[in-house]
Amino acid sequence: MLWVTAGVAALGILVALEMAARRYCGQPGPITNQVREVVLAPKPGPLYGGMALMMVVLTWRQRFIAAAAAIGVDAAFVLVRWAIGARTSGSHFFGNGALWVMLGCAVIAVTRRTGQERVLLLKGVGLGLLLVTGRKTGDTWLLITSRTRPMVLDQYVATADHALGNPSWLAGRIVGATDPIGPLLLHLVYGQLAVAAVVVALYQLRNVAAERRFPRHHLVRTFLVIGLLGPGIYMLFPMVGPVFAYGPGASGTGGLHWAVADLWPHTPPPTHNPHPMPYDEITPRNCMPSLHTAWATAIFLHTRKGPRFLRFAGAFWLIATLTATLGFGYHYGADLVAGVVFALTIEAALRSLDRGWDRAGIRLVAHGTTVFAALLLAYRFLPVEMAEQPWLFGPLLILAMTSVIYGFVRTTRSWEPRLAPVRQPEAQPEPV
Repeated sequence: MLWVTAGVAALGILVALEMAARRYCGQPGPITNQVREVVLAPKPGPLYGGMALMMVVLTWRQRFIAAAAAIGVDAAFVLVRWAIGARTSGSHFFGNGALWVMLGCAVIAVTRRTGQERVLLLKGVGLGLLLVTGRKTGDTWLLITSRTRPMVLDQYVATADHALGNPSWLAGRIVGATDPIGPLLLHLVYGQLAVAAVVVALYQLRNVAAERRFPRHHLVRTFLVIGLLGPGIYMLFPMVGPVFAYGPGASGTGGLHWAVADLWPHTPPPTHNPHPMPYDEITPRNCMPSLHTAWATAIFLHTRKGPRFLRFAGAFWLIATLTATLGFGYHYGADLVAGVVFALTIEAALRSLDRGWDRAGIRLVAHGTTVFAALLLAYRFLPVEMAEQPWLFGPLLILAMTSVIYGFVRTTRSWEPRLAPVRQPEAQPEPV
């Protein structure tokens, strides 16, 4: 019933987003875009990542068959497009095979499987399709935010960010000084966050085929919930980021017409009374909270129990993502603080849901929610005070985030099963 309820809820969200995209943006939504990829050339990365997640429920022999079938279907599509002279853009030239394999496995589950085997295969297909559909849903959400939120609140957060020492301006100059190696590496990390998540998820789900069941909690669940709830905050607190609000835009020229001034990253913004400012209907309002920070935090949390290489990779991805979000001017320091609190609160809620709600779990989730709401209210209504008294509000922001981190670590450690110490046999007197 839980999976049925989740499926119905997901379908309802997709239908609502489809209608909203057509009404507010005049463009097709996630359902239409996904159906098109059955035939039209898609972006291959999300589709093959979704197929990889689906294959955790298959045996090795079935995995090889599925991979061969996907490659064969893609080869046929490429040949047909070449024969008829169909044009494709960029990297959108293959990927249909992965989608066809996932849909084929769904048909096999319904027609050729029964009982738990049918449920397990459908769960695998659902997991793969959720990753693909989540990407489409996110793109639609970002389009809706740009069309329905003409005014942005960047001036408020830029002013409040003085309490943290304007870290985006500092990181932007540091990253610029490391050009071209530093930006190239950070762009790779920032753009391949979903790949890192798939790798960690595959490690967590590596035993599904043998055990014939999914673990109670894994990274994909946290990723999807963060992606589902985050755009709602975008609508409440629309922002475009310092490179757009105080610079020339990510392209170097696109955002200057709408920016307050060309200040980023060399000149910190003034601490005047902020006010909402209009911005274009193209740039997504995807700055508060930083979901890249939230997702990287989730990856870090889910690699803590892995092997040493995975733990190091999770830590590196978190540090590099934080550096990229600031150094490229996509986020302010205040967004990162909110993103960490946002991720920890969602992770705590999901873990509490799995193990059963208790007083510690409720207290932790309530504390994280309260801190997150307090951060947003402070950014909106106390930015000037925060900028004028950085010695007070800067430590308070870090202390608030640290309190959530400490509460999460302390509570989750208390949930872990403790092994009873092995009793050592007492020395016995030797017989005389």
